[in-house]
Amino acid sequence: MYNLEGLRSETDEIIENLLKDGSDPDALYIIEHHVAHSDFDKLEKLVVDAYKLGYEISEAEEVEEENGKVIFVCDIVSEINLNAELITAQQKELLPLIEKAGAEYEGWGTYFEDPNADDDEYGDDGEFFDDEDDDFDDEPTHH
Repeated sequence: MYNLEGLRSETDEIIENLLKDGSDPDALYIIEHHVAHSDFDKLEKLVVDAYKLGYEISEAEEVEEENGKVIFVCDIVSEINLNAELITAQQKELLPLIEKAGAEYEGWGTYFEDPNADDDEYGDDGEFFDDEDDDFDDEPTHH
């Protein structure tokens, strides 16, 4: 069972730091909930459930831990306002799925949004998600 109070405290701190650094409070943010599992098939079932709830999913990667054990990681992604209530609501929705799958929730991350940017870095339509290509090449900023 995850400590929602602790997660909320982390969320408030991440948001506070982003805004203190000058990130745009009114922008839409890419929120990436990081999950890991030692069993690829179980991770796949988890992300299918998250996808059915309307989330996008990054491509799973195989990672070797320091102890030599292999785990699989991916992100459950949405695009929302930088709002602690919304992020907490997503965690409340996702954590039961993550626990049921036996996966590990590794927190969330997002990207700095420059309030002075001339144009939308995601293209003219303002959409981060491109139906043709679901690969995410940029690394998120984690606090």
